[in-house]
Amino acid sequence: MHPVVRGAGALGLAAVLATATAACESGTGSATSGPSTASASATAPAASTTAGVPPLPASLTGQQLGWQPCPAPSTAQGGDGSAPGPQWECATLKAPLDYAKPDGQTIDLALIRAVATGTGTGGQPRIGSLIYNFGGPGGSGVATLPALAKDYADLNARYDLVSFDPRGVGDSAGVRCLDDAATDASAAVDGSPDDQAETTALDAANSACTAACEQNSGAVLPHVDTVSAARDLDLMRQVLGDAKLHYFGISYGTELGGVYAHQYPGNVGHLVMDAVVDPTKDPAQSALGQAKGFQLALENFMKACAAQAGPSCPTGQGGDEGTRRITDLLNGLDTAPLPTDSNRRLTQDLAVTGIAAALYNPNSWNALSIGLQEAMRGGTGTTLLALADAYSGRDQQGHYSNQSAANRAISCADDRSRYTAADVQGLLPTFRQASPVFGDFTAWGLTSCTSWPVQGSADLPEVSAAGSAPIVVIGNTGDPATPYEGAGAMVRQLGPGVGVEVTLQGQGHGGYDSGNACLKQAVDQYLLADEVPAEGTTCS
Repeated sequence: MHPVVRGAGALGLAAVLATATAACESGTGSATSGPSTASASATAPAASTTAGVPPLPASLTGQQLGWQPCPAPSTAQGGDGSAPGPQWECATLKAPLDYAKPDGQTIDLALIRAVATGTGTGGQPRIGSLIYNFGGPGGSGVATLPALAKDYADLNARYDLVSFDPRGVGDSAGVRCLDDAATDASAAVDGSPDDQAETTALDAANSACTAACEQNSGAVLPHVDTVSAARDLDLMRQVLGDAKLHYFGISYGTELGGVYAHQYPGNVGHLVMDAVVDPTKDPAQSALGQAKGFQLALENFMKACAAQAGPSCPTGQGGDEGTRRITDLLNGLDTAPLPTDSNRRLTQDLAVTGIAAALYNPNSWNALSIGLQEAMRGGTGTTLLALADAYSGRDQQGHYSNQSAANRAISCADDRSRYTAADVQGLLPTFRQASPVFGDFTAWGLTSCTSWPVQGSADLPEVSAAGSAPIVVIGNTGDPATPYEGAGAMVRQLGPGVGVEVTLQGQGHGGYDSGNACLKQAVDQYLLADEVPAEGTTCS
């Protein structure tokens, strides 16, 4: 599986839980020049500064973007070889590699947009750019936004829909670690060790991954933190010509939005947080919350399966019986992986990854039922392996995107905690009680930063935002990756009069794209008509 300290993106197949072995994947992004130029723009808003950060030069704040038709997303971005439609334009934005040295080396950030259609009711005018981050950390916005654009079509009437590859991700100086073959080999290492030999092997795989990241991307590793990404957002705002930032953050994107609001509270325009990362939890607490969240989602899946399929449901009546059937399957895979339609085999780690992938969206529950039935009754692992590959960013040719390498690099740059095998051993009883299925994997994923060459920047993200405009914070009661309680914690941390919580009583990761009309209306009214939802709004 794939370690994520915070949460996955809205596609529901980005890395969230993980063992260190599969968290280190190839990437081909680089800090090469793109079509952006550094000519001055008379219409760009004035630059913003934060305490202790040198101001940016006009060559950056005044640059003009050379928008061009988009090519197909790269392998690092997770592309499938097809270009987005003609409404999509791409460009690169130059940003400082190190914001402490704004006149120094720059990197190129990959951007994508669809210009506002202007078809709003009554011919209402364009509001500005609405910038998306779909989470991870490590998800490519350039690849993701076109794939999900239908969910945001109403907003495109008055906003340019914009997304980007954050620094370290995809084609924005993408972090490169192991190549494809080495990643497959690393994934074969047991990510939930049962004895000292397996623990030693996991530690060795972890160290090899870290060494590869340092060798291939050492110059960018200190600068892929979320604080720097938030400064990129403000530079983006200025270059796009907006006086205020309009932003839609999902999963880890909510943390990025909170960090932005803390640094630039006066620059917040409309800001939506969906599938909220709890800013008060350290990595161990966050991982434990995810173990509980995925177990809850699994139990909800099993209830639905029993109700719909009866005796043919592979997890029976669910509850303890269903959990036992799944753990029996996983225990068997630990020593005897299953064959698949390819020449690869379904291991215990890959099975847990596939199960987790399907729990992000109830629309994937049928695939999970099929995959479990194949494995339990047919002795094959084809469907669960396909789910795991999608979750891992592995395409049918065996090439990996850089999402997991970026995930690790960003998480380790942000989080000061460094967990050892002894730490995990002490945590295992609590994690196993929280989830017999996911507990071991989420606990061992905490070791992914143990030998990282860059010190983490903080114990917790700073998201207090006194003076900010109202921020809409969405929590889904059935969210597996970012448990519902995180939304309330974010509201409290943002401060009085800033965060406005909206609750969805539903299933899956996130809320806006769930199809719930009540929630969509509340968010659309906020973004399009500047109507802040009533505190305590609940949709079901």
